[in-house]
Amino acid sequence: MDIFPKDIVEQLDRYVIGQKEAKRMVAIALRNRYRRSQLPKAVADEITPKNIIMKGPTGVGKTEIARRLSKLVGAPFIKVEATKYTEVGYVGRDVESMIRDLVEVAIRMTRDTKYAEVKKKAEVIVEKRIVNAIVAEKKKKVTDIAENLLYEQSLNEYRDGKLENFMIEFDVVREMKPVVDVPMGMGVGIEIGTIFDKVAGIFPKQTKKKSMTVSAARELFTEEECSKLIDKDVINAEGIALAEQKGIIFIDEIDKIGSTGGSGHGPEVSREGVQRDILPIVEGCTVQTKYGMVKTDYILFIAAGAFHISKIDDLIPELQGRFPVRVELNSLNKEDFYNILTQPYNAITKQYQELLAVDNVELKFENDALMLLAELAENENETNENLGARRLHSIMEHLLEDILFNAGSKKSKEKEVVVVDKAFVEKNMKQLIKKIDLHKYVL
Repeated sequence: MDIFPKDIVEQLDRYVIGQKEAKRMVAIALRNRYRRSQLPKAVADEITPKNIIMKGPTGVGKTEIARRLSKLVGAPFIKVEATKYTEVGYVGRDVESMIRDLVEVAIRMTRDTKYAEVKKKAEVIVEKRIVNAIVAEKKKKVTDIAENLLYEQSLNEYRDGKLENFMIEFDVVREMKPVVDVPMGMGVGIEIGTIFDKVAGIFPKQTKKKSMTVSAARELFTEEECSKLIDKDVINAEGIALAEQKGIIFIDEIDKIGSTGGSGHGPEVSREGVQRDILPIVEGCTVQTKYGMVKTDYILFIAAGAFHISKIDDLIPELQGRFPVRVELNSLNKEDFYNILTQPYNAITKQYQELLAVDNVELKFENDALMLLAELAENENETNENLGARRLHSIMEHLLEDILFNAGSKKSKEKEVVVVDKAFVEKNMKQLIKKIDLHKYVL
């Protein structure tokens, strides 16, 4: 996709408030990836992504920026937590599993794209299979009509959507579990079913009868027919290439594996061991997966952490060097919270309006109420743990608890209008407002 940094920032602004510097950095990284793709292979092979490390408290948009970035360009994306990994030789997840997880996402994305290309052709085959099954069911009860007429009648009813809940019976192949994973995630998958299929006569295919609605059968049949029309090897090859060239891995809580100035024994050693295991992945290496070998040289890594106790400089120098771009995200203030409540495409206020509309309740937010809610969120983050924008979720649930509980219980067809103004907030959030009043007198 030919998209410029300014366009990327504009798209990110629809979902993430503030954090201009972080948005600029990821936009540049994304544009550089496109620029690299336009270069001759010999030149492109020498250019690696400039990985980014974000520093900032929880809930300020670190993960959301990375996630929205990947959606913007259709890139495979995974979020992992550095604390979930243990160094080689210990029980737990090995760091290479992040690459295998990314490849799984890339394979699924590639498969969905390929399926979309052949779906029209598959739907023709599916229609015939389902109508034949419908005719077979009807013939059990109707005997005085010619089969061709029964087929035409069933075909028209099917296309008109009149048989969505009609039950049909058909044969399905009993499938063996296709993959056996080696313990400790060594990345090797043994496809037992494929091996047995190639040895003729050892395990003949067994079938069983299955009943389901036409609607459910169509989904199952479409999956089957699309699978038959697509070369699995092509999906695997293109999926690996997609992961290698466009993959984005977001490593959260990287500050938790940094040194905290301890004695150099126990947890400190373990943290450094995890860093050294992550290092070759970020530097560029080849990882074995069940789909084939995957090079990590051109995957974009975005690391993030609050760095309250440890600092970025507490990471081992080699790992620091692999994250040349550093950006600090700001804590959210009252103005930010107000903007979060009003501006994003998926603002939490809009989410509650949509949810309550299901129960015929129209929820209206007055500006003075939103300003007070923003002040409450800021004060709660200052006096308690700083949860960033996540603080708004608990505040909104508290504020709207009674409405969410009672909405729809009257079973009235008339729309109920609920106006959330400053008085409404003051009535339902007395305890938090009291904290603000007290906070004014704290020196």
